[in-house]
Amino acid sequence: MRLRVVTLNVWNRQGDPKRTGLINRELRRLAPDLVSFQEVVKSPDRSQLDELIHDTDLYGTHQADVLRSVPPHADRFGGSAVATRWPHQVEEVLDLRMSDANDVPWCSLAVAVPLPGEADVLFIAATTSWRLAAESARERQVVALTDLDARHRRALPTIIAGDFNATPDAASIRYIRGLQSLGGRSVRYHDAWEVAGEGHGHTWSVDNPNAKSEIDMIVRQPHHRRRVDYVFVASWDAHPKAVCEVRAASLAFDQPVDGIWLSDHFGVVADLEISAAP
Repeated sequence: MRLRVVTLNVWNRQGDPKRTGLINRELRRLAPDLVSFQEVVKSPDRSQLDELIHDTDLYGTHQADVLRSVPPHADRFGGSAVATRWPHQVEEVLDLRMSDANDVPWCSLAVAVPLPGEADVLFIAATTSWRLAAESARERQVVALTDLDARHRRALPTIIAGDFNATPDAASIRYIRGLQSLGGRSVRYHDAWEVAGEGHGHTWSVDNPNAKSEIDMIVRQPHHRRRVDYVFVASWDAHPKAVCEVRAASLAFDQPVDGIWLSDHFGVVADLEISAAP
């Protein structure tokens, strides 16, 4: 069956207050089946996730719905969330804060989604540490993410999507892509953009006015552009009796709508063909 996957860092409540409604409008146009959101704010008086998926017929879960405690800074920067075309079951919420990366309030959500006429698929809405110098933490975090998959994977190939804050040549991403080991461990996932995307696929770029001010503050170098948002699909090694082909990959939320840029990240949309029968 055909499956459309979208990932977007929503940028919490910063910027123009109309952004959330415009993201919702674009989501309704894209009509995704699985969505990974990062930096989604939830408070007693407002659920940004509900606003994002309003009238989309998607089922949503925010990390705050299942966590027993609220991570520091979540009130400002939000948390992770998942939305699916069909009702899902939360398998685990993974808190990846570490001693050298303890300022990340965004957890990773693993949910099982029943696909009509097929079987259940494990979908992981993921994120890792954001600081430029936090690659050591990201290496440990991606190993934890692949362990999360190993604990809950189904027969259909696992799909992992999110903001990894690392470029394709970083050790953390090379590990996921099966190009190097970490701590004696190795895995293999397909990078949807590498399979079917065109061009550089930069998702955090000075071309986006919302990102430029942050890049000027954090990177402090001109012309900075990076691809840090991904859709990954598990390979034959872990799912020998199923197949998931990447048919297309493109940027989303990468143009202003009514003069408003929708986030500080561009999103990624991937069209997959998934089946339990190879």
